[in-house]
Amino acid sequence: MEFYLKRSGLIEAPIKRKADSIIERQVSSDGEPAVTHYEVIKEFNSYSIVKFVLETGRTHQIRVHSAFIGHPIIGDTLYGSKSDLIDRQALHAFKIKFLHPICKRVIEINAPIPDDMAKCIDLKTKK
Repeated sequence: MEFYLKRSGLIEAPIKRKADSIIERQVSSDGEPAVTHYEVIKEFNSYSIVKFVLETGRTHQIRVHSAFIGHPIIGDTLYGSKSDLIDRQALHAFKIKFLHPICKRVIEINAPIPDDMAKCIDLKTKK
């Protein structure tokens, strides 16, 4: 199933473990609820930079939902295919923000884009 990727949207598709795998997950009507918000940041000829915000936290959620709508993550050999652009999944958590369970303060952690991903999107990083 392939969909045209709108500039932004919502993927609501339940996820469960595949019956014949201890690792792989799949979209299934009898799975656990899974909600992913996405926004296309930049488009190239054969791929896009997409920002994902998770409403739920299922195992492999971004990877499963991206593949489900016909746009697998570059380099994801489990849900997509190998890539000549990068030797791993092109996923990066640039910001994580959460409420600390003990001190009740908001914790925000930011991480720069890794060099291998910067090359994929033709960014020139300074050392």
